[in-house]
Amino acid sequence: MFVLVANLIGLVPYFFTVTAHIIVTFCLAITVIGIVVGYGLWKNGLHFFKLFVPSGVPAALIPLVTLIEIISFLSRPISLSVRLFANMLAGHITLKVFAGFVVTLSAAGAVGVAGSVLPLAMAVALTALEFLVAFLQAYVFTVLTCMYLNDAIHPGH
Repeated sequence: MFVLVANLIGLVPYFFTVTAHIIVTFCLAITVIGIVVGYGLWKNGLHFFKLFVPSGVPAALIPLVTLIEIISFLSRPISLSVRLFANMLAGHITLKVFAGFVVTLSAAGAVGVAGSVLPLAMAVALTALEFLVAFLQAYVFTVLTCMYLNDAIHPGH
């Protein structure tokens, strides 16, 4: 809900989108991963580390597969934070560019006002798209968090 509300607040003119800053999304992602590791260790003890050694791997490949799994696990907070940050920032920058076109063209007189119709229509369409992206990014963040928690609860699967 925090991600959704933060995304939607940023669509209100003159308000600020906190999820368009990498430090905020990275802190959210680190919190999620910290909770996943903490809950996994609390629920499974040291068996939580079975997450890094999938079952059925030949003994000769265990060091390589374990290294790949550790790198994959450590990249989760980076991908979780960058995905949310980049989508929110890109959408808001695009929206501001088209809104700037409308203002700039409107200042150019009657011809400019007529020319600002297309950027205005694009700004309205992009605003609708931004509402969709706000919901979608909150949903993706939630689904990935649930998937990571599932890995913590069932590390051997």
